This record gives sequence, C-alpha cells and structure tokens, in this order.
Amino acid sequence: MTTIATMRTLDENRGAVRVETLYDTGIDDLWEACTTPERLARWIARVDGDMRVGGTIQAVFTSSWTGPARIELCDAPHHLLLTTKPGADDEGQIEAWLTEEGSRTRLVVEERGLPTGRLPSHASGWRVHLEDLGRSLEVDGPVHPEGWSSDSRAPGWTERWEELTPTYQKIEIG
Repeated sequence: MTTIATMRTLDENRGAVRVETLYDTGIDDLWEACTTPERLARWIARVDGDMRVGGTIQAVFTSSWTGPARIELCDAPHHLLLTTKPGADDEGQIEAWLTEEGSRTRLVVEERGLPTGRLPSHASGWRVHLEDLGRSLEVDGPVHPEGWSSDSRAPGWTERWEELTPTYQKIEIG
C-alpha cells in the first residue's frame, strides 16, 4: 500500500491536501469503512449524529480534531462530501471518491480550506489516517485500542504523524 499526498494553495490564505491509496478490498467494504460509525471508529473518528444528506454529525478524530460536519453529498459507494464547521469562518470541506480497480479500490480524499501554513501537518495527518484505514482492513478491527479524545490524540497516530511531518515540511507546495 502506497499513499500519495499532495498539497496546493487555493488562495493567499487557504489550501488543500489530497491523499490517495489503493486498498485490497472491494468498493462496498471500503465505502462501509468510510461511512459507518462502527467502522470509522476503528481507524479515524468517533462519529454520531444525523447520518444523511443535509444532516450534521459530530466527530472526534484520532488526531484530536473535534467538530461538526454537514453531509452535503452521498453517492454510495463512490462519492462523499462533507462541510466541516459549517457556517464558521474556518469552514472547510472533506471530499472522498472511491473507484474500483479490479478486485481493489482506490480512495482519494481531499480536504480544502486549510490554512496554507498548516498544509504539511494536514498532509502527514491524512497520510496517517489512510495508513490506519489500511491496517483496520487487514485486522478487521480497531487500530487504536488505547483510545483518544478531543484533548488527547491516539498515541500511535501521533507517533507516525511526528515521523512523517518533517518530510512534508520540505515539500514545495504547488
């Protein structure tokens, strides 16, 4: 599994991070891993709320990011669009596309509206999230049994993020 992460500016203050990985699983299994609370809690976030288009969810990520998101689009099993912190000054979007490639599935995730100075941190963070997804698929269970909260990152997530971030800080942003 190779995760590719890129960063780009959108304007003088905001940018986007895009990550993609090819997983050894079918599209329906990967979609479920990316959209159901039970499966999301195995690798990226505890999520609850109104899980339908137009609904608002509350998430606590393994990275400790906590906040609301509104489901803007859900075209199962291919496309999902969320607006994070809807209505706030720092509103952003997370968009995911799933594409079948034989017996495997490619996942592309793009987060937009991020502060340009924080793009390397977000790129390494998303890479860790997608690596965690791959591990959760392999073990068919949680990859952070030690837990996390809005005040404390998952220790395994933090260790990998700290390892990757210097590499992304050296990459020129397009």
